Amino acid sequence: MKFHAITDVGRMRSQNQDNVYGTTSPIGPLPNLFLVADGMGGHNAGDYASRRAIELVKESVEQSPGTEPVEVLRTAITTANDMLFSEARQQEEKSGMGTTFVAATIVNEELLVANVGDSRLYVLHDGQLRQITLDHSLVEEMVRTGSMSQEMAYHHPKKHMITRAVGAEDKVDIDFFDVSLFGDEIILLCSDGLSNMVEDSKLEEIILDQTEELPKKGEKLLKEANQNGGKDNIAVILVEPFTNEVEKC
Repeated sequence: MKFHAITDVGRMRSQNQDNVYGTTSPIGPLPNLFLVADGMGGHNAGDYASRRAIELVKESVEQSPGTEPVEVLRTAITTANDMLFSEARQQEEKSGMGTTFVAATIVNEELLVANVGDSRLYVLHDGQLRQITLDHSLVEEMVRTGSMSQEMAYHHPKKHMITRAVGAEDKVDIDFFDVSLFGDEIILLCSDGLSNMVEDSKLEEIILDQTEELPKKGEKLLKEANQNGGKDNIAVILVEPFTNEVEKC
C-alpha cells in the first residue's frame, strides 16, 4: 500500500483551513487510516476545528477497545464532535466553528468510509472514477430531490453551504459506506477546494495517467484546481491499496 497526502492554500484564501492525515501502519484496531478535514469559522477557528478534529479522531482510534471498524470510527468522530461543540460554546472566538470530515480505512479487500459534510471520497476502478460519499450540502439535497440538475448544482453560487459538520451541533449524523476492492483501485479523498474547481472527468484523467506516480498526480490535481481559480483551500489524499511501497508527503 502507498499513499500521498498534500494540501494547498489556493489562490484566494490567506489561511489554509484544510488538514490531512494518513498512515499505512496499524493505529489502534485499524490496519491503516486516512483523514481529510475542511474547517469553517472565523478568527482561525476553521483551521483549529479541522486540525483538532483529526487529533481527536486519531487519539480515539489509538485508544479504542473496539474491534469493529465502523463502530471505532463512529465513536471517534462522535467524540471529536462532542469536544469541538463544547469548546465552541465555552470560547467565544470559536463560536460557530466546525469541520467536514471524511475518514477511510482498508481492511483486507474492503474499503470502509465515514463522511460528514462535503469533502469527498472517490474510487477509481476499471478506468472509471466513482464518487462514493454523498455531499451534505443544501445544493446536493436539491439535486437528490430532483429540484435541481447536477449541472446547475456544479455552478450554483451557494454550493458551499453544508448541512452537516463535525462540531457544529450537539449531535453529529455520520454516513458510512462499504466498498469492495478488486486490486486495481486508486482512492481519492479531497476537500471541496478540489471537487468544486475540477470536474470529475478531469480528476479521472489525471488519476488514470499510468506514467505518473502518486506525488506527481497530487501536484497535478492541485495545479488544475488553482488554474481553474483556486477559490478555496485544497486537500488531497491518493491511496493505492495493493502495492508494496509507501510514499508519504
